[in-house]
Amino acid sequence: MSLSVQLGLLLSLATALASVLGFLYKHRGAQLAPEVDWRRPLHSTFVLFRSGWYTIGILVALGGWFFHVGALALAPITLVQSVIAGGLVFLTVLADKLFGQRVSRREWIGVALMAAGLAFLAATMEGAGDEAHSDYTTATLLIYVGGLSVAATLAAVVAGWGGDDAPSEPAADPLPAIAPRLKPRRASGYALSAGLFWAASDTSIKALSSHLDGDGFLATVFHPLSLVILIASLVGLLVSAKSLQLGDAVPVIAVTSAAANLTTIAAGPIVFGEPMPDSAAGVAIRLLAFALVIAAAALTPPPAMPEESSQGTATESRARV
Repeated sequence: MSLSVQLGLLLSLATALASVLGFLYKHRGAQLAPEVDWRRPLHSTFVLFRSGWYTIGILVALGGWFFHVGALALAPITLVQSVIAGGLVFLTVLADKLFGQRVSRREWIGVALMAAGLAFLAATMEGAGDEAHSDYTTATLLIYVGGLSVAATLAAVVAGWGGDDAPSEPAADPLPAIAPRLKPRRASGYALSAGLFWAASDTSIKALSSHLDGDGFLATVFHPLSLVILIASLVGLLVSAKSLQLGDAVPVIAVTSAAANLTTIAAGPIVFGEPMPDSAAGVAIRLLAFALVIAAAALTPPPAMPEESSQGTATESRARV
């Protein structure tokens, strides 16, 4: 494994830690803000930033984003995302020890299974650590990133069917009354959508990194892919805030991370031509890895909370603002 790839993996680990920490800060801030209104996306964004906790989370996540860009420029996308995904082990520890989040046994098991599955994925990346693997064909990239964007939009639309996202009249409680049993499902739907939007952004970042040597930094900034990265990142950010308002931190972050990492890992062989396992054992391990991640995703959504408790918590939280 080359020195540049090793440095990229070190940056990936830093990205994982910053991502989880930023997520937890954003969750605390989003819970104290009025719910995102899709009719007024800019206003909703500004309102979110009025929360100091949310702003801190964005700043931490922005630092992680810069680490991520550096990692993608130096190492294969599959290895980078596998390390970041394995960093989910930080989630339950930080949520429990630093943020006082109640982490259930099923959430500990779910996150551990997800991290283990993605670690198995990394173990099957033989032959991918010799270079950055950033070459791509435009048609394949457009189809893949476009498919992720369409899937992300559909996931957000379906999640919106579970409740009234845009009440016609302001309610006493900024969060509309949503059936408690639907809130975790809607939160997971929005989390899935945010992860897919960010996967589209990450895949585009990897593709854009291949232009740095030939076109130079300034030309790369004005490349069409930069606009794709900006739009996908910002839309994903707002959708993610919605998911954090509706759900508990651990399951929402786990679903977002799983969606983003699995689809970005898949971009390695599909878009950038990274080598696949050439042995039956390698293929079996990779299939086991995906099975573990799917099982983990099934475990992470929490049981529905009682209606009075759910609405009371939201009202009490906003009364402290």
